[in-house]
Amino acid sequence: MEEKWSRLKSGTDIRGVATEGVPGEDVTLTLDICETITQAFVLWLSGRTGKAPEELVVSVGRDSRISGPAIAEVAAKALSGCGVRVLDCGLASTPSMFMTTVDLSCDGALQITASHHPFNRNGLKFFTREGGLESEDITELLQISERLSELFEKGGETSLPQGKKGEIVPTDYMTDYAARLRSEIKKGVNAEDYDHPLRGFKIAVDAGNGAGGFYADKVLAPLGADTSGSRYLDPDGMFPNHIPNPENKAAMDSICEAVLESGSDLGVIFDTDVDRGGAVDSKGNEINRNRLVAVASAIALEGNEGGTIVTDSITSDGLKEFIEKTLGGKHHRFKRGYKNVINEAIRLNNEGVNCPLAIETSGHAAMRENYFLDDGAYLCTRIIIKAAQLRKEGKTLEDFISSLKEAREEREVRYKITEHDFRAYGESVIAKLEDYAKKQEGWTLADDSREGVRVSLDKDHGNGWFLLRLSVHDPIMPLNVESNDEGGADVILSQVGEFIKTCSGLTL
Repeated sequence: MEEKWSRLKSGTDIRGVATEGVPGEDVTLTLDICETITQAFVLWLSGRTGKAPEELVVSVGRDSRISGPAIAEVAAKALSGCGVRVLDCGLASTPSMFMTTVDLSCDGALQITASHHPFNRNGLKFFTREGGLESEDITELLQISERLSELFEKGGETSLPQGKKGEIVPTDYMTDYAARLRSEIKKGVNAEDYDHPLRGFKIAVDAGNGAGGFYADKVLAPLGADTSGSRYLDPDGMFPNHIPNPENKAAMDSICEAVLESGSDLGVIFDTDVDRGGAVDSKGNEINRNRLVAVASAIALEGNEGGTIVTDSITSDGLKEFIEKTLGGKHHRFKRGYKNVINEAIRLNNEGVNCPLAIETSGHAAMRENYFLDDGAYLCTRIIIKAAQLRKEGKTLEDFISSLKEAREEREVRYKITEHDFRAYGESVIAKLEDYAKKQEGWTLADDSREGVRVSLDKDHGNGWFLLRLSVHDPIMPLNVESNDEGGADVILSQVGEFIKTCSGLTL
């Protein structure tokens, strides 16, 4: 493909700069390009389903970013122009758009989002009933788009249908989606006041002005929860308060502050399109990253004793011990990338392994009971149910993971690859580090590493571990370090630095 098209691929999504406003960032995801990609999706979906375009039903939704309404309108018209019946869902979460393929029998779904990226960016995320499109599907979609674009420019004939336009139907699916989450909480808590299981609970929600504001108003409040401590529920695509991202320090500081100021029992936070979530306990402590994985694992393993939890590669040693020794499960570290962990969990289940959860430390969590859909609202719903159940026993979420051993220090350093063929060079660095590690005193190569090189270091060499890996998409090699000693991270970084000095193609 020409760079015009290939640069729009971001793993299993299509993303680009959709509006001006940031110096040096030219618009790459134009409305014309969005139209062409949507038309390409019709051809792709028609081929996959065996249905003619006029037999297809496709839903369209968007998050709150400023370019969303215009792209959604163009996409809906492009689908309609091909004869497709369109369900226009307006402002919606990404997980809800997948659920339209389940509850509304849509053949496909399109969510317009760029997740946690800045206001000037946007993207297209596609679903079928089988889940989100894979990386190779996105490549094929962009190749079809490029061929269509060339035919349009030359005035040639395309395989797009010409004729009657499909109906565009305004559809309020988010109300149904919220009702489903309310029902989960009612059943899970099973309170005496069945319809108000959260009465007496104070829960703060921080939506970061993304699409997650519905969770406070349409899920928690009708169940009796006091959500008065919530922040930034109104959609605002400029994100004036903080980046909607549970991994962002300012975002987590915001929800921690909201919980403490309002005296809430719990806080939850979402990214822009609500496919990721995080939580905060009543003391303002983050339930994020390894803590979030621990809570989600404990919930998922109830009724799945001895089950396997798939995580990304940078989870801690303490988490592995918690899953395997405290919970009695099995910990399966895999690659970074939410689609990677989800697909690995699906693969294991297909092979007969009881695997109820795939989760990244970024907050992407997909439960088997929920179609292996990475859904921040569903994850927070399960956490709230557990918090309510624990409250009946006089316990808290803090008690739930009290035995989780946490590192004293955590660091991440990102090395840029300066070599042109960055992937080949990164792989050569990994191979070289494996050999190097075997010769170092106090270093032990992990026996369960499925990405990059993970090494444990004894008490005399930093008392922790490090992982050097190749970024999923970019010419970057992230180095993650954890130590159980104060000052230990610097000790580990110093030792790894001696190896990095031998790699001329890496620079900070």
